[in-house]
Amino acid sequence: MYIKIGFDIHLAITSPMALIYVLHVHPSRQGDLLAPEVVMVQPSLLVDEYLDGFGNLCGRVNAPAGVSEVWFQSESIIRDSGLPDEVNWSAWQHDPTELPPETLQFLLPSRYCEVDSELLQFAWNQFGQTPMGWARVQAICDFTNKHIRFDYNAARATRTAVEGWREGTGVCRDFTHLAVTLCRCMNIPARYCTGYLGDIGIAPVPYPMDFSAWFEVFLGGRWYTFDARHNTPRIGRVVMARGRDAGDVPITMAFGPHMLKKFEVTTYEVDACGNAMQTV
Repeated sequence: MYIKIGFDIHLAITSPMALIYVLHVHPSRQGDLLAPEVVMVQPSLLVDEYLDGFGNLCGRVNAPAGVSEVWFQSESIIRDSGLPDEVNWSAWQHDPTELPPETLQFLLPSRYCEVDSELLQFAWNQFGQTPMGWARVQAICDFTNKHIRFDYNAARATRTAVEGWREGTGVCRDFTHLAVTLCRCMNIPARYCTGYLGDIGIAPVPYPMDFSAWFEVFLGGRWYTFDARHNTPRIGRVVMARGRDAGDVPITMAFGPHMLKKFEVTTYEVDACGNAMQTV
């Protein structure tokens, strides 16, 4: 299958500043693009592209004096298997002594995932008797999905996992932060993911299209996808970036006063020529 993806983001700025964006498709998926992905920046500014410490493709622009608005735009078509997220109930949980060293950072506390908090004891009380491995992660997703009420109006960029647990409301990043933290509390490496997830294979939902957040856990010698907000295997997931939490994968980061003026995300199924397919 083919998926059209893209965005149109406008930021108003009031002074010269650097801006970082993490808007490219993840390098692991760039081979699936029908044509090279181009992120257009307006006004025309020099872009420094680089790979960060997690392997994400990032860009930096330096807006000079006199620039009051910066636009980021892109439109691409990507191939996808059309298969839902893989489910493997036999995937086992590693003892921390056996984990590959590169996974250990995803057991540690991070800015939005406070493993060293009251969630640690809560997690062991809540999930300590569940079967280890896939079943334990699924139990964490089931709890998180029921515990947090999705509400766009309750979005808050500074909400941590502990705060989401206490408040019981939030958006996809809050579901993800809580589930990631609970997994780490149970010694399961978990990393935060952001990307595209359109209404493919499901009835359209009454929300504006946005980037989505989910997570991956290391079980049975590899990483698997989980999604505590939707809590069901989905079709058409396109990863853009991975990190310890949302702080590692900002869509845009402006190093100065700014205001979001426009934010539109595109992700829907098309044919090979880019024509939209009929939805469910």
